[in-house]
Amino acid sequence: MSLDVLVFYVPVADTDAVLSAVFTAGAGRIGNYDQCAFVTEGRGQFRPLVGAHPTIGEVGKLERVVENRVELTFPRPLRQVIVAALREAHPYEEPAFHVVENMA
Repeated sequence: MSLDVLVFYVPVADTDAVLSAVFTAGAGRIGNYDQCAFVTEGRGQFRPLVGAHPTIGEVGKLERVVENRVELTFPRPLRQVIVAALREAHPYEEPAFHVVENMA
């Protein structure tokens, strides 16, 4: 079965909760291992625009947040389930993420 890659950005304090949700949905399994992920810390930034309801920050003001970049694999048929779990568990109104289709 083909494994694709999910990459998302999340505030450091919320990382474990979001990881738990995507692991429960079936992400992070490689062979005889589960809960596999690569996590790196960095600084994200965003400016909420009119109409936004930010979890962190204020409309119109640039916000900088210490976040983790999380990378993990998942079986391609679970894409919709994994993305739904990410969106449900993530604290942001619009989580930043992308899915990379593994061609192997």
